[in-house]
Amino acid sequence: MRLNAGILTKKLKETKSFYTKHLNFTIKFETDFYLLLNTPNNKDSLSFLLPNHHTQQPFFHPEFKGQGMYLTIEVDDVDKFYADLKNKDIDIKVDIRDEPWGERHFAIEDPNGIGIDIVKYTQPLEK
Repeated sequence: MRLNAGILTKKLKETKSFYTKHLNFTIKFETDFYLLLNTPNNKDSLSFLLPNHHTQQPFFHPEFKGQGMYLTIEVDDVDKFYADLKNKDIDIKVDIRDEPWGERHFAIEDPNGIGIDIVKYTQPLEK
């Protein structure tokens, strides 16, 4: 089984630019109303669809409202990723930090209001 999360948005152009330029995703498939992106290692994908498109069933028409969703992207070197995004003037929503449950991470936001947690899993702190 594989999972491909899909988001309905009018911001296909901005979304494509954000994920390809800043997060190194690649385009797997694209039309004027649909964008399918792969993670840099080609293991996972994320799709974006124009809302209210006539080719789609009404169930897939309502636009995402920009709240209540996040993605987690695991990277090998979270500090380098953080520095790279800071150098690109990406707004950091949660500054880089270590958590006692075993992760080093920071968070950004995509053009649709989706929170993106960039993480490197670490050993949990001893109690």
